[in-house]
Amino acid sequence: MYKSFYSLKRNPFEITPDPFFLFSTKQHNEALASLYYGVKRRKGFVVLTGEVGTGKTLLVSCLLQLLSNAKVTYAYVFNPRLSASDFLHYIAGDFGLSTAGKTKGDLLLDLSNFLIARHKQGLTTVLIVDEAHHLSSDVLEEIRLLTNLETPQEKLLQILLVGQQELDGKLDTIELRQLKQRIVLRSQLKPLDIDETCRYVYRRLELAGCANPSQLMPLETILEVHRQSRGLPRLINILCENALIQGYGRESRVITPDIIEEIATEFRLNVVKPTPSAGTLQAGQAARVANTLSD
Repeated sequence: MYKSFYSLKRNPFEITPDPFFLFSTKQHNEALASLYYGVKRRKGFVVLTGEVGTGKTLLVSCLLQLLSNAKVTYAYVFNPRLSASDFLHYIAGDFGLSTAGKTKGDLLLDLSNFLIARHKQGLTTVLIVDEAHHLSSDVLEEIRLLTNLETPQEKLLQILLVGQQELDGKLDTIELRQLKQRIVLRSQLKPLDIDETCRYVYRRLELAGCANPSQLMPLETILEVHRQSRGLPRLINILCENALIQGYGRESRVITPDIIEEIATEFRLNVVKPTPSAGTLQAGQAARVANTLSD
């Protein structure tokens, strides 16, 4: 709707996890490298946590792309609200194994044979569980037992748990202490700072075909985006997407801070305690951001 008005080739702020729009901050690069290293080196158990909207699923999408290119076979659980039995049936099915009429013992035997056969061929196999903070204690214990599938040198199944910070709390419980001790690598995604928010917005606009992002969304607008979103990429996308729609409706070639504030009010984002407002930012801080972006 607004693409032709702003001379864009595609929507820059879709909330779907499209690897094309991955913004590589230092922490995202480190997290992705850590996850890929853990899988390829067959470390066994890796955990990624982060606040809602920090880009965990997008990072997983990028990891899946890397794994596919490396010919790594994976099972991807995106809805973990399953019983222990259903969980085993799901991952066996996602690995392409027959599950019809199989008991838990049958599934475990089939999984073991499948993993051993792949290991003999020098192939890596991964289980990735998104939204892992929703996993029940029974399923988490089942996952721990799957890590027992190993040779004297390495794990046959690499496991990656991805979830919100509540996952850390679950793993800290007494009941799951054995699982926690098997975690080899841990990464955490945090909200973007002001510099990263500026680069994030402008990078997405550039990838979408915008010739002059800072003209479309001036620095003072980005500062308001950061204030209202608290640096959470998902909220940044919601604010900017709706700002472009509203700007188009007003036939405005520039997205102003008041547009961002109106949208934040409409979505009730400002009922959450915000970071210091754009208006109270130190002048030197705003200048530093502007200088950084011009480098």
